[in-house]
Amino acid sequence: MDYEAVIGLEIHVQLKCATKMFCDCHNRPGDEPNQNICPICLWLPGAIPKFGREALEKATLTCLALNCDIQHQSAFDQKVYYYPDLPKGFQLSQFHRPLAKTGWLDIIGKDGAQERLRIHKIHMEEDVAKLVHETEGRTPISLVDFNRAGTPLVEIVTEPDIRSPHDAMEFIRALRTQIQYAGGSECSMEQGTLRVDANVSLRPCGTDQLNTKVEIKNMNSIRNIGDAIAYEIDRQARCLKAGEEIVLHTRLWDPEKGVTAPMRAKFEGPCVPDPSVPQIVISDEWLNEMRSRLPEMPGRKVERFVDQYGLTREQAVLMSSERELSEYFEAVVNQEIPACTVAHWIATQLLPALKERSQTFIDTPISAERFAGLLAMLERDEVNANSAKEVLARLFETDQTPRAIVEESGFRQVSDTAELEVLVDQVLAANPSAAEGFRNGRKKVLGFLIGQAMSVSQGKANPKLIREILIGRLS
Repeated sequence: MDYEAVIGLEIHVQLKCATKMFCDCHNRPGDEPNQNICPICLWLPGAIPKFGREALEKATLTCLALNCDIQHQSAFDQKVYYYPDLPKGFQLSQFHRPLAKTGWLDIIGKDGAQERLRIHKIHMEEDVAKLVHETEGRTPISLVDFNRAGTPLVEIVTEPDIRSPHDAMEFIRALRTQIQYAGGSECSMEQGTLRVDANVSLRPCGTDQLNTKVEIKNMNSIRNIGDAIAYEIDRQARCLKAGEEIVLHTRLWDPEKGVTAPMRAKFEGPCVPDPSVPQIVISDEWLNEMRSRLPEMPGRKVERFVDQYGLTREQAVLMSSERELSEYFEAVVNQEIPACTVAHWIATQLLPALKERSQTFIDTPISAERFAGLLAMLERDEVNANSAKEVLARLFETDQTPRAIVEESGFRQVSDTAELEVLVDQVLAANPSAAEGFRNGRKKVLGFLIGQAMSVSQGKANPKLIREILIGRLS
């Protein structure tokens, strides 16, 4: 029997807020353990939570970015369960009356066609503390860091519309981009501000039944999401073909072994209305204000970059993939540099250099003005492409202008025709067989001769003029 996968995702997104959801403690991932705590986020008896406005604003922007319908009234419940990272015995979460419902995102499927994947609901909740497992001697111990306790989250629950690991990965990529654009979260899986759980089940192809699902946790990269889902689909298919029953439970992904392993039985505790946090009432006027704060979103930006700047769709998608990247791109173009040149140099030179140095467009020393200055010299043939790459590397190491680096290091391109004609004559005299080969129809020899001229000039010759002069001489 052939099976198809039915996949739903539960995505926890840590909101980019200055403070926690129900107190004024700093929301700073990475601080020393148990520094940002108070009676409220320690959940001490008698401490009353105070809901923060910033959490609501960032959550609403996130929901709008994902095309959701914001509910005018929502409320918090007590999601009851006990675990060492939640010693008060319940988590404040919007189980019965979520902030938003019925959203969607479009992705490009494996066959190249556009697919719309639905979002069931988005609700706010507080994060729990963090358990740190260590070994002291031969004794395993568990420590609790309450810095994360009370951090503002939204949980995004999809409909079971996803059918493949590819679609799950593309959905997370699209979701991450949308939320980052809206300013709701950093959405870093490496830092834990984006955490994804997958629910996977199988059914016979052609049916619409929903069978027993298995939850997968501990996927800390988009690639791990795809690998974990692919493995679980294969594992469940083998179980079904062997006549084994699929049991509802949670499994952990082991990226080193490439397998999922049983973690625990799936348990859903009761959820009861919380009396300490008033219900949230959203007016149309406030909601319109939030909509006005949304920037131009990636889908619209791609279309504009194609229409306004003449980029290919592939270039436009890349230049719109991050908000900071798109703003940097336009800042360079606005300094009268051709858009296709900017997109090409960002894609092939600047992005790899930033990745190599673990930098972003926010913290790199190469501002849009410095980058535009370099490309302007390239456009005016003051430097050639090879020299421009050398200058770009030095821009990371000094605060000098591109022009100062060119003048100081002797990178200025030689474009004097008379000087280049002498250079070409030297190259042809040193390579008579190559020159004769070109005249006999071996056109590929031209590249060799240009290379020889560039070598003799130590990379300073204008390759366009060298090519023109060579063709003139050889013809």
